[in-house]
Amino acid sequence: MFSILHVMKLSLVFVIFTATLAHCSSDSIKPDHHAVETTTRISQEPVDPIIRREGTNVYIEMTAQVTDIEISKGVMYNAWTFNGTVPGPVLRVTEGDTLIFTLKNKDASMPHSMDFHAVHAAPSSKFIDVMPGEAGTFTYPTSSPGVFMYHCGTQPVLAHIANGMYGMIIVEPKAGYPSDHLVDREYTLVQSEWYKEHDYDAFMNAEPNYVVFNGNDYVLKEQPLLAQVGDTVRIYVSNVGPNEVSSFHIVGTMMDRVYTDGNPRNIQYGIQTVMLPASGGAVVEFTVTEEGDYPIVTHQFNHVAKGASGVLRVTKDGTDHGGPAMTH
Repeated sequence: MFSILHVMKLSLVFVIFTATLAHCSSDSIKPDHHAVETTTRISQEPVDPIIRREGTNVYIEMTAQVTDIEISKGVMYNAWTFNGTVPGPVLRVTEGDTLIFTLKNKDASMPHSMDFHAVHAAPSSKFIDVMPGEAGTFTYPTSSPGVFMYHCGTQPVLAHIANGMYGMIIVEPKAGYPSDHLVDREYTLVQSEWYKEHDYDAFMNAEPNYVVFNGNDYVLKEQPLLAQVGDTVRIYVSNVGPNEVSSFHIVGTMMDRVYTDGNPRNIQYGIQTVMLPASGGAVVEFTVTEEGDYPIVTHQFNHVAKGASGVLRVTKDGTDHGGPAMTH
């Protein structure tokens, strides 16, 4: 689990060392079995993003940093992160806003960047690398509503996503969703994968060790999502991959409405399972009619066995009775 690569950018050349952090070149990660360990493992404390609104301008400041993440009980991963969490912070703006985004790179060893799927922008100028210890500010219009992925776009992108640099940005429709008046509760859920720590060959060729919701395989079972009998529940869901698709399904109900990619014009009714490609998203809505635990899964059950399972707990008053959750 600790076969790790470390890359330092020297002028225009990337030299690769074996280290406790796996770092990457602009084109690929290739192990150097003759290199020696040069740094110690670090874990930077999580920090909150800074978000403020001035009219239709939304200013967001985030960090790129290295932080230990518990992906399963007692299993730590020295992750590359946004703001020290995996997934990164959920961001919410409104259709028509202008996003003024600043990325501060606290990783002393390598560049990072931000790729927003929610914007129209030239990647060669708006998704560019921010060097270690530096900051970059970029401005984007948010003209399309929906549920979108964001991720680090530094090459090789696979390494940055697989190591934890991703999250969800919701662009709320300016006029809302036609079902807004029906919704009693809403939640966000991100599906992703964990592989052997910092192992680029595993990212490329291996099956994931864990497939998880919201970064780990246990929290949504120990702390179920809650609803009251009769509630209509909305879930903003994103599959960030990096490699696998999601067959999103809620056991014991069907989805009354699904907005593909979260766009209110892409509406479907009575859906049992939503196919989400890597980087795909949706808004799903359903009504719960009976008390009990409703497992939330991907219907690719080999991935459920690897952790992709949560629970929606429905009670008479919408509070948690504290009992063990039903699992799949």
